[in-house]
Amino acid sequence: MEESYIDAVIEDSRAKMAKAVEHTRSEFASIRTGRAAPALVEKLRVEYYGSEVPMQQLAGIQVPEAKLMVITPYDKGSLKSIEKAIMNSDLGVNPNNDGSVIRLSFPPLTEERRREMVKVAHHKAEEGRVSVRNVRRSARKDLEALEKDGEISSDELDRAEKDLERVTHEYTTEIDRDLQHKEEELLAV
Repeated sequence: MEESYIDAVIEDSRAKMAKAVEHTRSEFASIRTGRAAPALVEKLRVEYYGSEVPMQQLAGIQVPEAKLMVITPYDKGSLKSIEKAIMNSDLGVNPNNDGSVIRLSFPPLTEERRREMVKVAHHKAEEGRVSVRNVRRSARKDLEALEKDGEISSDELDRAEKDLERVTHEYTTEIDRDLQHKEEELLAV
């Protein structure tokens, strides 16, 4: 009976930690590496008829070449709003609007800009690790409450906390591995 309480808490934590890792990966995808990628702009918030909408809902995004991205709005009236959102973002590219599509030409990254992007990646990784540790803290409180209520013994609590620590380490290591990969990608010339 007690094992099922512990298993439920750890499985719930595992699912939440996996979401934190997935979110961190999507954050890494939005960091510019010198190549055009739809992930750089698809989550940009665009002012559209009074509400903020993600770019991917307003336009088709193609990458015909490594350094070029073409954004084709589904509604031509949103062209100016999309252009404004790109200019206000931290992408560091100027949109080229020809009246029907927006072209983004990505210049090669300078060494200084690459280093800035690595710092951004480290910051996003730390946010991911903090999220994972917050899930661990919450799970610990749940486990301690189970012990306090007499649902599990102190030995079972110790075992469960060790399992929780192992799971936490597993997910933070995954974030570190993704960070290392992103850093190599950013620093490759």
